[in-house]
Amino acid sequence: MNSLREIALSLFRAAVDQADPARALRRHWQANRLPDLGTGRCFVVAIGKAAVPMMQAALDSLPRVDHALVVTNAENAVPLTGASIMLAAHPVPDETSVAAGRAVTALLQKAGQGDRVLALISGGGSALMAAPAGDISLADFSHTNAVLLASGLEITQMNLIRQQIDSLKGGGFLRQAAPAKVYGYLLSDVIDDDLRAIASGPTVSPIGTREDAIALLRDAGLWDAVPEMVRYHLQVPSPSAMVPQAINHLIGSNRHSLQAMLSAVPEGLAARIANDRLEGDVCDAAEQILRNAEDAQGPVALIFGGETTVQVRGTGLGGRNQELALRVAMGAEDRLAPGWVFLSGGTDGRDGPTEAAGGVVDEGTPARIRAAGRDPAALLASNDSYAALKLSEDLLITGGTGTNVADVQVFLRPAP
Repeated sequence: MNSLREIALSLFRAAVDQADPARALRRHWQANRLPDLGTGRCFVVAIGKAAVPMMQAALDSLPRVDHALVVTNAENAVPLTGASIMLAAHPVPDETSVAAGRAVTALLQKAGQGDRVLALISGGGSALMAAPAGDISLADFSHTNAVLLASGLEITQMNLIRQQIDSLKGGGFLRQAAPAKVYGYLLSDVIDDDLRAIASGPTVSPIGTREDAIALLRDAGLWDAVPEMVRYHLQVPSPSAMVPQAINHLIGSNRHSLQAMLSAVPEGLAARIANDRLEGDVCDAAEQILRNAEDAQGPVALIFGGETTVQVRGTGLGGRNQELALRVAMGAEDRLAPGWVFLSGGTDGRDGPTEAAGGVVDEGTPARIRAAGRDPAALLASNDSYAALKLSEDLLITGGTGTNVADVQVFLRPAP
């Protein structure tokens, strides 16, 4: 049998392969027919980390495309004949994200009655395409996003707030494209596949109202942390205009990738999806994983999926997957017998502001960190999981994958 680390890596690759955006879009169209393009013009806008392969599939499959625009991050950008490509920032939007928002708006406003707009949406689109609402400046907009990312709020909560301060989110894309007919094809990076939360829902109705956003910020103790102009904007009553409707389709998700992992587990390991909703703070998620590992008998492959959060209290570098892996390794020291491996990785190949996708740890991880002269507990307290896992040589580094269906984890233990 291959080593446990090799098995863990092969299962991660199976998850990523299942979420291949081009294949997912082609599979959907093969099963459900191509959209009716009518006799008008066809506009295709692809936004997110998976935008390039989704656009390539559209260009290859559709009978005609009159206008094609891609908005993605630099790591996932490749030349694409037949489409314009704009590079923008992730995870915190900057002036390139605003430029992309302007370009998308300008293109959508060209569409008229009888035209068709295809929106190819994937994770990361919330930061990559930005259109600060009202008089909110880019600096205030970016600062608010940074506050949200460090807050520990879940992705749906963050996107509820983002939708209220961005004129393209929460159905804003549809308002700009009206009266053209819009088809949305979405690759989900959120739990429960709530279309309103994918890239902050440009082609669906908003999650909540400005009043809901204010209540959420207050409850989370973040109201005073966001800029004054953002607070002012949120206190102006929500507009009552109806959101135009789109025909939206979900073409891939975290759950599909977990099933692919399950199918790829080698014989000899009792495999199951232990939790397909691994959410909330990484501290709680690590405890859930450790309890599942303690309760499981014999050789096992326990599969998890979801998207956790980290409340940043220190000044270190890392991401939710790296911190989760380190917390499992630390917690397992006096709870699990040796011989196990745990992997936590982002299917997009990026975890926080690092080049790592996550971590692959085992019972020797804490000892290797200590042998390198550092205290893993102190590094963890400073949110410095990247430094810790680099010392133990446990970083999961894949490069950009061109897709994004949230995070996957696997705990492996062989036969005694």
